[in-house]
Amino acid sequence: MNPTSAEGTRTHCPYCSLQCGLVLTGRRRPEVGPWEEFPVNEGGLCRKGWTSTGLFGHRERLTTPLLRDRATGELRPVSWDEALDVVAGRLATIRAAHGNDAVGVFGGGGLTNEKAYQLGKFARVALGTSQIDYNGRWCMSSAASAGTRAFGVDRGLPFPLADVEQTDVLVLVGSNLAETMPPAARHLERLRARGGTVVTIDPRRTTTADRSDVFLQPVPGTDLALALGVLHLLVAAGHVDEEYVAARTTGFDAVRDSVAAWWPERVERVTGIPAEEVRALATRLGEADRVMVLTARGAEQHAQGSDTVLAWINVALALGQCGTEYAGYGCLTGQGNGQGGREHGQKADQLPGYRMIDDPAAREHVAGVWGVEPDSIPGKGRSAYELLDALGQPEGPKALLVFASNILVSAPNAHHIASRLDALDLLVVADIVMSETAARADVVLPITQFAEETGTMTNLEGRVILRQQAITPPQGVRSDLDVLSGLAERLGSPVPFGTDPEEIFAELGRASAGGKADYSGITYDRIREEHGVFWPCPSPEPVEKVAQQPLVREEVAQQPSRRARNHPGTPRMFLDGFMTPDGRARFHVVEHRGAAEQPCADFPVHLTTGRVLAQYQSGAQTRRIRDLPDTGPFVELHPMLAGRIGAADGEPVRVATRRGAMTAPARVVATIRPDTVFVPFHWVAANTLTNDALDPASRMPEFKVCAAAVTS
Repeated sequence: MNPTSAEGTRTHCPYCSLQCGLVLTGRRRPEVGPWEEFPVNEGGLCRKGWTSTGLFGHRERLTTPLLRDRATGELRPVSWDEALDVVAGRLATIRAAHGNDAVGVFGGGGLTNEKAYQLGKFARVALGTSQIDYNGRWCMSSAASAGTRAFGVDRGLPFPLADVEQTDVLVLVGSNLAETMPPAARHLERLRARGGTVVTIDPRRTTTADRSDVFLQPVPGTDLALALGVLHLLVAAGHVDEEYVAARTTGFDAVRDSVAAWWPERVERVTGIPAEEVRALATRLGEADRVMVLTARGAEQHAQGSDTVLAWINVALALGQCGTEYAGYGCLTGQGNGQGGREHGQKADQLPGYRMIDDPAAREHVAGVWGVEPDSIPGKGRSAYELLDALGQPEGPKALLVFASNILVSAPNAHHIASRLDALDLLVVADIVMSETAARADVVLPITQFAEETGTMTNLEGRVILRQQAITPPQGVRSDLDVLSGLAERLGSPVPFGTDPEEIFAELGRASAGGKADYSGITYDRIREEHGVFWPCPSPEPVEKVAQQPLVREEVAQQPSRRARNHPGTPRMFLDGFMTPDGRARFHVVEHRGAAEQPCADFPVHLTTGRVLAQYQSGAQTRRIRDLPDTGPFVELHPMLAGRIGAADGEPVRVATRRGAMTAPARVVATIRPDTVFVPFHWVAANTLTNDALDPASRMPEFKVCAAAVTS
């Protein structure tokens, strides 16, 4: 089937990092059908995927720019020219008065690669600001930091997801995969059918835990201590692959010494997991031929998130698993383009190709592609939360442009962040609906959604895929690329900003050439023909020649004729060496410190947060889709805790932390720890409670645990 034909348009789901393939048929309100040939989901979709067209023609869809009237305080419709003129004019005034860094840019993990690349370029070239980051900082940054330190590069999964089926023991740390990405759960069933074992580690007994062979239920924030204890037992039992460690790693001796005191009974006191269960897990891992450890937000969204991931990487390295087939470590990336979004310039410290912004060679290469002087590219900016915390402060940004992010629902300590947004001179939000953040903006810009535009995404495997346009956007709606182009022109950018996604992708490829995340050998045609291409995929041309190639679409079209010279892409990384200077993986000594905020007399229980099956991220899209159940927020608690506070199932309970409070119906279940309560984060209230303590390496806030009080 052609990518767009009478039989439908092959494209991808707008939600999670699986980027499941699907087929859309019809032009006004397309119907969703299976794309069985796409290997990631083989035609399967979750309920969000099957209902993903629910916002097409929706009554709450934004279709005209809105400008806040200073006299009335209300948003009123305006033309695109007036909206862009106002934004550009006010940005120019703010920059003239306070400098370029007085303007901040906040992106999102749902943007296509082309948009993410163009947004980073726009911030640094058209605005000249260093103040750019994105909401992916709050999702995968701890795993990204750990992967870079251990392996020399960050790619969520360094192998195809289907490799899960061929391992012997799969350890899921802080992942509710069966609910957050249901089509992937089939891999668990296939693994178990062939005799493999699934281990789930989570403070709640989730649907994923029910599909597992082993379930461990630690105190929130203690996954690191468990990993230290497991490695202690592996060393004691002689299960370390000494030959592998000597040949392919560095730093193990110090790590071996550091875990000597983590005997099982100490682990039990810290984690709440019985010592015998810790011993059984270590034995199971030590005796298996192939072990795979996958972490997700439950382990990563902590003030020690990057150290927690490093501790589990240490376990996988000690067993000799990383860089071997059907084994090793991986991160289950969350957002649709959480992987690609962090590779090409949205992050405060990076340039395209996963280059670091303070590397002179990286600056020179990217500046050459952009047509600017290397010294004109700003340096490192603030991380996502630190950027928001600085808004309206004397040395912070006075204006913020927001793309693909609903900050007021997704930021930790959300009441505080709301006050920072209110302190701005200018807030501009580009979105498809009137999100909670858009409703607070001075200017709201209506932009296209999936199926109304074409662009690439990079899924959790590092597979670059192509979302095809299937329908015409509503009148009055523009792409984010059009917005950036229009603003750049009005701001007097030294270089033009195009709007054609295929041309921008070709430029992205040239900018990434020679970098760790090298896309220079990937084209739209290759993606269509090969069901995606895994990076790194360098061009057959030398980097210098790639960087100098003009942006000509005919050259893109000619690429298939050069297939014999094409790099095949890299489905499995590290088989021949790691991306460190000496090709060896790094062990790292890490110590368990515990959550930044511990329970006390006033706040005696742990609060943790997460997702539910029918909703996605801040819920701005899914809460508006009629066919997805919107139950609203709830508080999940154990019967022992419910009895102690006099709470009944379905009756309201109040959860309070040092930052805020919320009231929601109780869900009394025996599947959560008695010392823990759970609140889903898809509604406004949850992140008014969460802690903004930051991981020192990744700058990840501690979303997943804080001290709370619960009353009926």
